[in-house]
Amino acid sequence: MNIKKIGAAVAALVFGVCVSSFVLATDKGPEVMKFETKKGVVTFKHHEHQKRTECGECHHGPDHSAYKEGMKIHKCEECHKKGFKNDKLNKPMKAFHKNCKGCHKQMKKGPTKCKECHKK
Repeated sequence: MNIKKIGAAVAALVFGVCVSSFVLATDKGPEVMKFETKKGVVTFKHHEHQKRTECGECHHGPDHSAYKEGMKIHKCEECHKKGFKNDKLNKPMKAFHKNCKGCHKQMKKGPTKCKECHKK
């Protein structure tokens, strides 16, 4: 193998690692999330909310510490399920309602009524 081919292969590898690192570093989750519920589909504009608030306002660790850069984000239902210590938060829906509606009421902005989020 000649030196030019080795140099090109190394450059391509370095470029690939840099691009992959950039993509991982800038991945802030899905732009939009849709939740199928009994009362209709809830469309959550994740990236729009990221522009207005810090990740730790919604996401937290298993010990309830606020999200910090690099922390693994678990699915809500991993903890918020039957048997969860707090009956008011023992389903993801209960946690969403408490957090989302609470924030919207506090900010006096955004949906707070069922049909404003749940679309049939």
